Amino acid sequence: MLQKLTAEFVGTAFLLAGVVGSGIMAENLTDDVGLQLLQNTLATAGVLLALILALGPASGAHFNPAVTLTERLLGGIDTPTALGYVAAQVAGGIVGVMAANVMFDLSVVNWSTKDRSSGNLVFAEGVATLGLLLVIYGVVRSGRSNMAAFSVSGYIAGAYYFTSSTSFANPAVTIARTFSDTFAGIEPASAPMFIVAQFVAVAVGVVLIKVIYPVAKADPSPEDA
Repeated sequence: MLQKLTAEFVGTAFLLAGVVGSGIMAENLTDDVGLQLLQNTLATAGVLLALILALGPASGAHFNPAVTLTERLLGGIDTPTALGYVAAQVAGGIVGVMAANVMFDLSVVNWSTKDRSSGNLVFAEGVATLGLLLVIYGVVRSGRSNMAAFSVSGYIAGAYYFTSSTSFANPAVTIARTFSDTFAGIEPASAPMFIVAQFVAVAVGVVLIKVIYPVAKADPSPEDA
């Protein structure tokens, strides 16, 4: 359990350092918002891919309470493990954002003032999270777990652009990003509805996953691959 919780904490911390740090760097490099988003997207996707490959064998590389809750509802982990994962993810995310703030000479806690409260953004978060869960479990339950890292990072890169919210798709990320008043931030008042939408997506996602892949296939052995 210590191995798993440490991997979830460290992985989520580095993920958020990547998301927020690259957002700050992008703001420093250009005033072009489109270019800022592209830089933030590429950095986030790259960091996420590397972290899943590196830490997936230790914990499954959830880095996301929505994924952990889905895994619990599908019977993949027990309740104590799920609660431990969520605590590690939220704590790790906050530490990662604080680290990003410090790296760029900002206050350790720099509360965001970026309003993301409009209904279309909340709806977009539900869509983004649902898509992420379908990608993860579509790959894993079809017996292609070795492709999960590439599929997830590719989906997140795309979702930064096809969703109006730029695809937080993660309650721990949402909470953590309130701690930085930068390109990637979200004001604390906007965060609760994002999280509600993300958990609604979990409920819908579990139903769809059970319909599309009612039985999980085992990954092929190296000899069969």
